[in-house]
Amino acid sequence: MEGAGGGFRKDLVSKLLHVHFTDGKTKVGGDALRLMAELLTIFVVAQGSEPPVPSHLSPSPSSHVVAEAAVRSVRQAQAEDLALVDVDQLEKVLPQLLLDF
Repeated sequence: MEGAGGGFRKDLVSKLLHVHFTDGKTKVGGDALRLMAELLTIFVVAQGSEPPVPSHLSPSPSSHVVAEAAVRSVRQAQAEDLALVDVDQLEKVLPQLLLDF
């Protein structure tokens, strides 16, 4: 985690997202990484949980939310014929994601 703000580093968030991507060519923009880091902080740190570990080791409910956000963002980008997942796609899927969880 990063500094006094308790947020997640962008490189860590990027690695977590790429674990769940099916297309190795998928890229994530800087704004989307910052937004995902904020979501991680809300769902992981604010709940007093340990930082997420890879799902094959010990899946936690918050890691499922992050994985689902990543998958839905990629699907949204694909639906828009975009090669890069940006904050715009994450913002489009976030309302329904929050309702689903």
